Amino acid sequence: MQKGIPTFLERNSKICCDATRCKLWYILVSYKESEEEKFMRKRKVGWNDSLKFSMAFAVLLAMLGMFLIIGCTKKDDDGKTTIRFITWKPNHPEVWEEIHALFEAEHPDIHVIREVGPHSSTAFHDLLTQKLKNRSPDMDVFFMDVIWPPEFASAGWAFPLDKLFPSSDQEKFLSSPILANSYKGKIYGVPLFIGSGMLYYRKDLLKRYGFNPPETWQEMVEQAKKIVSEERKNRKIYGFSGQFKQYEGLVCDIMEYILSNRGRILNPQTGKSEIAEIPAIDAVRFVRDNIIGGIAPKGVLTYQEPESIALFIQGKAVFHRNWPYAWEISNNPQRSKIAGKVGITKLPHFPGGASFATLGGWQLGISRYSKNKEAAWTFVRFLTSEKIQRHLALKAGLTPTRKALYEDEKIIQAYPWFSDMRDVFLTAWPRPRTPLYPAVSNALQYYFHKVISDPTSDIEKEARAASQEIDRILSLEGGGQ
Repeated sequence: MQKGIPTFLERNSKICCDATRCKLWYILVSYKESEEEKFMRKRKVGWNDSLKFSMAFAVLLAMLGMFLIIGCTKKDDDGKTTIRFITWKPNHPEVWEEIHALFEAEHPDIHVIREVGPHSSTAFHDLLTQKLKNRSPDMDVFFMDVIWPPEFASAGWAFPLDKLFPSSDQEKFLSSPILANSYKGKIYGVPLFIGSGMLYYRKDLLKRYGFNPPETWQEMVEQAKKIVSEERKNRKIYGFSGQFKQYEGLVCDIMEYILSNRGRILNPQTGKSEIAEIPAIDAVRFVRDNIIGGIAPKGVLTYQEPESIALFIQGKAVFHRNWPYAWEISNNPQRSKIAGKVGITKLPHFPGGASFATLGGWQLGISRYSKNKEAAWTFVRFLTSEKIQRHLALKAGLTPTRKALYEDEKIIQAYPWFSDMRDVFLTAWPRPRTPLYPAVSNALQYYFHKVISDPTSDIEKEARAASQEIDRILSLEGGGQ
């Protein structure tokens, strides 16, 4: 009887062509299993010749379930499995073209279709959540910003990866992005590259006027004013460029000012908002009065990363806040007018405070509604491999999440500041970890942008209102983390 079961399956493989029959059998064999268990059974269940006759029927059901799930996987006419990858518009499209070509050369049985979404993290989030809410099967692998995993896990959208990505593999990655991808004891994403805020500066201009890189925000403002006053005799130049449009990047930027003034977004013990406390209010006021109303162009209120770095690489800003990827762009002679004239250092702080950088970076997740989870995992494992992370570091300046690459000779040679800034990457500060973070972020974005845009704004009043709104949001979950 045992030998006859595989034969039965082989002779009746067309059973899965009937969608209704497939669904009925699927429910029969797996209605008590989790999505994760179904997938792992599909990958691992095999026929054991030592099973006793009394277990044959149970094994038959398990094998039928495995067979029917595999049979329902959609393949192209040429036998390839097609997966859909939802990505954003990259800063280095040619590098990603190389990576996709490498993947399909190594995995000719898998075809990847890319859907390119908007560059803005906020707009990209809206695109993903719309597809996930609709349980769209036309999305297998997707990028997640570092603050999305708790939300996607809580909603049941992201496929849990614990059995595919065990702790022994997780230990090869930096701890902070692994923590960011975890929720209630499970992991839902694999970190591809990490980000943290950094201060870029024109080292030629600082040297010309006898300055060292600033350690405090006040020093940065004073240096910028002096350099701009002298340089503007010959050309138009501004003191600072950053990201101050009403979107997620604004939260990252302002949080660095608040933290460096010994303030906090949330109290980690109580889970309550602290943006209406004096350190946070003073930091926001400094941004409004000295950055927006001082050394930065007014247009900075509409800047995301692309606009802010464009001003810098055109030679029109002395200082620039951005993520690690900006190093390659700033020093690329084909893209930058200031290549070779750029320095990088930790972000400044307020007197009595310390430098803080917001944790950024992107992860890869698999949709719970994907019908091609095995091929999707093959793609995720490839993209997050040491080989591809090294390629992204060398060609695109993206900071790796694998620990071993911080001692890679080729990377250190290309980016000598990696070793100096490693502590920044290891200690970058996360945004509040809560499934309700998008709502918290919207409240922060609205508050920050409103008060820094209006020089007459009542910051204390607006801060209290925003703080109350954030506490109300977090009460729905029981507090932030």
